[in-house]
Amino acid sequence: MPHSSDSSDSSFSRSPPPGKQDSSDDVRKVQRREKNRIAAQKSRQRQTQKADTLHLESEDLEKQNAALRKEIKQLTEELKYFTSVLSGHEPLCSMLASSTPSPSEVVYSTHAFHQPHISSPRFQP
Repeated sequence: MPHSSDSSDSSFSRSPPPGKQDSSDDVRKVQRREKNRIAAQKSRQRQTQKADTLHLESEDLEKQNAALRKEIKQLTEELKYFTSVLSGHEPLCSMLASSTPSPSEVVYSTHAFHQPHISSPRFQP
């Protein structure tokens, strides 16, 4: 006897009847959209947080850069001052006037670093 298409073919089909399939697809589509909306919102929040963090880091680096530039300027001024003091001291220095000793002969005594006529505005009390 030939097998008719009317017999238990529907028992092998796992999909719901056409009306229910549409509604379950709609439910899944709405759930997927909601899940995607939440994921997009979280992604935008992370992106905003990262931008805020980078902005704060940039401001901090700008402050550090300004402080370092100020220190460079102060040290440059100090270098100019000490260079001028040294230039003024060289003609008066008895060590340099007599004969120029080799670097191994130069002995720095404690009084060589404390000259009353040499003073730095940076180190004055």
